Amino acid sequence: MIEQQSSDLLPLSAKKIGVMQGRLLPKYQGRYQAHPIGYWEDEFEIAASLGVDLIEFILDYNDYEENPLMSASGCKKIKDIANQSGVKVKTVCADYFMDAPLHSTDLKVSTLSAAVLRELIINSRTIGVTDIVLPLVDHSSVRDLESQDLFIRAIEPFFSYLDEQNMNLNLETDLDPTAFKNLLNQIDSDRVTVNYDTGNSAGLGYDSEQEFAAYGDRITDIHIKDRVKNGFSVCLGQGSADFTKIFKCVQNYGYCGPFIMQAFRDDDGLEIFKTQLTWLRSLIGNIEESNCS
Repeated sequence: MIEQQSSDLLPLSAKKIGVMQGRLLPKYQGRYQAHPIGYWEDEFEIAASLGVDLIEFILDYNDYEENPLMSASGCKKIKDIANQSGVKVKTVCADYFMDAPLHSTDLKVSTLSAAVLRELIINSRTIGVTDIVLPLVDHSSVRDLESQDLFIRAIEPFFSYLDEQNMNLNLETDLDPTAFKNLLNQIDSDRVTVNYDTGNSAGLGYDSEQEFAAYGDRITDIHIKDRVKNGFSVCLGQGSADFTKIFKCVQNYGYCGPFIMQAFRDDDGLEIFKTQLTWLRSLIGNIEESNCS
């Protein structure tokens, strides 16, 4: 069962705020989102100086073997830096599986991906990770029943393993609320949960109240970003995401996980992040003030 924590009784301002890895650093090889090989350590001190609680690590398909998450020594280094800085790593965004889906019809791809996920679970648990986000979008989307069936069969062998490791596998999909709920109903494990991405939902035109009504009790990780409907990412507050309504849903459903800022970035990353962090904290404060009045 998913463990409910006392934090679901706390105000929004008491929730942990994290950042998607690399958002506080210059782009790695010009990529919008990637694990910054060679300088990922620098982000912890910057995050601590901003009062950010968490960094959500990324496991890329490219150069995944160089990622510290994939070795015992690398995980020890992450743990040591996290302890020194006070900035923890509780979640991992496994972008690897967008390029190499667990449910690939290529047996070579699916077999390797299963092995990578198994190793990722073992290693990341040693640093205190509780949630691994599994993106089912773009190349790994499960919009048809055949791909959904392949996906469910691919993750079934991990159910008992997730229980043993006390870890959740968070699904991030492009499915509408009804279709996503139907998929979840076919999965016989409470450890398979939901990653809610505010920007992706806004971009697809989904209604947050309908989404939370469908699976709000299964959300264990939230990505904070904004997008224009049918368009690209923009700075928080400039797109189609109704954050006031979203945060009210968060409160109503007792969400107890973190808010991971996956917000719009430029080549530098840091200054634009600071602006959006200030905006987010101000919005949360205004919502809480209005609730008390």
